[in-house]
Amino acid sequence: MDSYICDICDYVYNPEKGDADSEIAPGTAWEDLPEDWVCPVCGASKADFFKNN
Repeated sequence: MDSYICDICDYVYNPEKGDADSEIAPGTAWEDLPEDWVCPVCGASKADFFKNN
């Protein structure tokens, strides 16, 4: 699974780890995150993330 990086604060969303603070289970793909999910560090929206190549 691809990871995604916040363009604002450089937080990396790693699908293998999920986001415990937002109750996102490990193994949750980027596409399966809720549309209203925000960066747990700076509050940026999903639109502010880019795929980590």
